[in-house]
Amino acid sequence: MAERVYLDHAATSPLRPEAKAAMEEGFRLWANPSSPHAEGRKARAALEDARERIKAALEWDGELIFTSGASEALWIALNRAKVSRRIISPVEHDAVFRAAPDATIFTGAERIDADALVAIQHVNSETGTINPVSEMAVKVRDAGALLLSDCSQSAGKMPLPDADMIVVSAHKFGGPIGTGALLVRDFDLLEPVGGHERGYRQGTENLPGAIAMAAALEAGEWGTTSAQRTAFAEILSARRLTVGEQVDYIIALTHPTMSAQALLIRLDAMGFAVSAGSACSSGTLKKSRVLDAFGVPDDVAARTIRVSSGWSTTPQDLERFADVWASLC
Repeated sequence: MAERVYLDHAATSPLRPEAKAAMEEGFRLWANPSSPHAEGRKARAALEDARERIKAALEWDGELIFTSGASEALWIALNRAKVSRRIISPVEHDAVFRAAPDATIFTGAERIDADALVAIQHVNSETGTINPVSEMAVKVRDAGALLLSDCSQSAGKMPLPDADMIVVSAHKFGGPIGTGALLVRDFDLLEPVGGHERGYRQGTENLPGAIAMAAALEAGEWGTTSAQRTAFAEILSARRLTVGEQVDYIIALTHPTMSAQALLIRLDAMGFAVSAGSACSSGTLKKSRVLDAFGVPDDVAARTIRVSSGWSTTPQDLERFADVWASLC
């Protein structure tokens, strides 16, 4: 059997060698960064160095709170922001809906006041759509409100949007699972809860994860260039599900007849790891909430899969998938 091709980076990317090496080094700094003794101070110095390296790599000049991942960062932003109202876009990740179950769903007609936090993701994880965060920022700022952007699918791959708070997940760009960050323009925007990270997070920091996250961001280059990914997208354009402006590393594909579930099984057997644009629940293919919000018809959503590339993807991986997809269609 030919070597398998992994094209599910939107779910998680393999750990970069640079991140693995940095993580191993971090495990040697076993002390709690909050401890006052020499060992603790050494761990604290390494943590702060990782914080500054991540901020520099992301070109962020505000504050950074280390978290256990994007879900925790979203929870802190949505529940500790000094606002009384939360407005979220209908295409946000499920973690946003879990963190703010009583939030108002934004449809474009809602009034935004100064006591609101508006959440709109940068890049959608199912379709690769680039949401108009910068355009929304103007409206939000004019109202005196706060803007939160989930950049789990864009950080480390494209410039961050202009927002008051930004969520980052390390395992989406080759860092370790279980490590993330909330970037916040000013700590005054949040209500502290006591504990670590200057009182904005209760859990002890994951020092090896933070160091590995910095190393993954600094590693930079992908196995494929943007031009190669764009060419790949153009080859698949006849079956590509496009909803607005798209990135070149997350592609939603619709098969003319085969269900997403059948496609996943077929492609997995042929050596390709991809995922579905629809979720399988209780043995029945259920339409994705995100695709529904984008207005994708039920029959199209049921035949849609997601192909996502990342740092370890090679031009040969893309060529092999394009050939196999053509044979299936």
